Amino acid sequence: MTAERRDTLVGLGLALVALVVYWLSNRAFDAGRGDFFYLADAFLHGRTWLDFQPGPYDVIDIEGRYYVPFAPFPAITLMPIVGLIGAVPADRIESGINAGLAAFDVWLCWVLLGRLGVRRLRDRLAIAMLFAFSTTVWWVTTRGGVWHTGHLIATALTFGCLIELWGRQRAWLVGLLAGFAFLTRAPLAFAIPFYLLMLEERRPSASPIVVGGYLRTALVRRPIRRWVELTVGVLPSIVFFFWYNVARFGDPLESGYALAALPGFLEAQRQVGMFSLAHVGMNIDYFLLHMPNAIEDPPFFRPDGLGLSVLITSPGLLLAAAAPWRSRALLLLGAAIVVLVPTLLYYGGGWLQYGYRYFLDSVPFVVALCGLALVRRPGIGVGWALLIGLGVLVNALGVYWAYRI
Repeated sequence: MTAERRDTLVGLGLALVALVVYWLSNRAFDAGRGDFFYLADAFLHGRTWLDFQPGPYDVIDIEGRYYVPFAPFPAITLMPIVGLIGAVPADRIESGINAGLAAFDVWLCWVLLGRLGVRRLRDRLAIAMLFAFSTTVWWVTTRGGVWHTGHLIATALTFGCLIELWGRQRAWLVGLLAGFAFLTRAPLAFAIPFYLLMLEERRPSASPIVVGGYLRTALVRRPIRRWVELTVGVLPSIVFFFWYNVARFGDPLESGYALAALPGFLEAQRQVGMFSLAHVGMNIDYFLLHMPNAIEDPPFFRPDGLGLSVLITSPGLLLAAAAPWRSRALLLLGAAIVVLVPTLLYYGGGWLQYGYRYFLDSVPFVVALCGLALVRRPGIGVGWALLIGLGVLVNALGVYWAYRI
């Protein structure tokens, strides 16, 4: 058996294990909000609205037509399933569908690590396990619902972009996937300029360079044809975005987030501003600082559902800091940061969550940096393996708490 075939079988095996773990974790949880299945059915019937109210919040009621405020591409993705078995049956098996989507994300992570050059099987398994079981992908799969399915699809699309960037580098395909990612999680639009710069870096540099120097070099090259190809790939999603907003609300710039019904405490935060510096402190707390409450009985802590520091849920991601800081690593870091900025300014905070689920937009870029860190290192090392294992344990306890908060 060749090493490549062995690696493929191991990756498929890990994805299958992840599928089983995810399904065992979420099969007893009913989020009660399969909005994307019903929106897919609406699209199949030529409508942009639902004919019933799926819940009291995160829905827009305009004269008896109920609009889903969330970005529409997940519903487009689910149209084949809904067309085949119907919206209600699809909603009933949402736990299995989400488990499948999350397992597919794990497979794409495995493929990306191979493209990055992570050759040692132990290292590749460690980073894939880090992604699968020590990030919020496990939590959003367990909880399900319209708030979380989009995260799973957006993660797959981002991994797809990175796989292509470390592969054939077809600009039109990167643009197409990036556009779909924007139609799934809007902050991912900010990664598109970084994809463009990654496309231009055909031959990896052997020596470190500064960010400004790299940007000047990239701009001087001006590969107009590739810029056009990427733009052509993104354009259908941009056109659809504006059309969809006009069709629903008569305004190409109204996505619906400002119109959605909210509980009182979130409505008060939105009144401060949908995006505002006033929300940054709250979001940084949920992302980096938030601690669980201590309790007397096992497991001796209780999350409050507002957030949990990424340093607790995903300490293994710190391995990204050991990446070789050359041009492509700097661009991955830049993409990870810029897609996080809008959510740090956002009023919503991500509640209800275990960890900071909006960080999942950045996780594929950080995982790629972790992979690059291991390309030239002698191995994963005991310390990093222990940190990854700690994160897996913390997220496994998240499944316990998913049913109790």
